[in-house]
Formats: sequence, C-alpha cells, structure tokens
Amino acid sequence: MFRSGHELRVSELVDFAAGEILDYGYEIWLDGDKLYWYDPQPHPNDPILASTDPHHKHVSPDIKHHRIPAPGLSFDRPNLPLLIEEIERSCLKS
Repeated sequence: MFRSGHELRVSELVDFAAGEILDYGYEIWLDGDKLYWYDPQPHPNDPILASTDPHHKHVSPDIKHHRIPAPGLSFDRPNLPLLIEEIERSCLKS
C-alpha cells in the first residue's frame, strides 16, 4: 500500500537456487479499481510486444486486450524496485 492509496499486488514464483523468477503477476489498484497489470504470457503474434517479449503491461482502454511493451521487467533480477518507482512517479503526477 502506498500513501496515495495505490495498492501493488504481487504474485511471483521464484527459484531461489537459480536466482530466477519463473512466473509473475503484478497488479496496480486504486480505490477498488484495477488500473493496470503486468504478466509474462507470450503473445508471439503481436509485433507491438516483440521488444519486451514475453513481458508486457495491460492498460486501458479494454485492459484485458490492450497490451503494451514492459521495458525493464525481467526473469533474472528483481522487478519490485521498478514497479515501486513507477507507482511513486504516478503518485507525484496525481
């Protein structure tokens, strides 16, 4: 939870021995509304997502189907610092 009311919901499957994130789901909520989320579900037929495949972000409008690249997300380093920074930046704009 952030002072602004934003909530970051994190689900990660981590192989600590290998130092890898095997799967994840990150959701950002505000006042009971899901603003956007990240997941690594591959979409090989979507050329827009190729630059960060399989990492992408679901955004409005049509949050379920509107996907954009997610630069910076990775399976081999922590993603939380990037997500926290993004939320804090958006809080400053609000």
